[in-house]
Order: sequence, then structure tokens, then C-alpha cells
Amino acid sequence: MAHSGLAAIRTIVLNRPDLILLDYEMPVCDGKQVLEMIRSDKDIADIPVIFLTGKVDKQSIKNVLALKPAGYLSKTLNPLDIKKNIDEYFKKLQK
Repeated sequence: MAHSGLAAIRTIVLNRPDLILLDYEMPVCDGKQVLEMIRSDKDIADIPVIFLTGKVDKQSIKNVLALKPAGYLSKTLNPLDIKKNIDEYFKKLQK
């Protein structure tokens, strides 16, 4: 868990997670900027990123689609639905 975009990048580089859950709104740099940094670094560019955020307006979603996130989920979803979406993502990878 990281509390800013820059801390997220540092954590990702050091720990190389299987999946990144990324908020759109963070201090220092926002989720779109973090995803741009991830995609520009060949060592971590292939890590799937799912946005988990309260920012679900069409323009915000459109702004990150070109960066090919693995998903975009609303924080207002029931936690079980969030887990279900993440589980479904990994099931698709296994096929």
C-alpha cells in the first residue's frame, strides 16, 4: 500500500506485485500519471493495473483507456463484488 503516486512507483519497483490496484486521485501525482510511469518502464510495464477509484465519470475513464488498464472499478462497489472482479480477471489469464 502506498499513500502517494511516487511512493506507489517505489513500492512497485521494489516488490513487483502480480496486480496493482490504483486510485485515480492521489497526492503528488495522480493515478493516470502513475500508470504512465508504469507503462514507460520496461521492467514493470507488463504488470496489470486495475483502477479502484471514486472517480468514475466518463472523461476520467476515457483519459486512462489509452494506457490499457486491466480494469476500472468504482470504490462504491460492494467489497465482495470488487474481489469477484479481480478473481475473474485472474481466471481469464489462466485460460
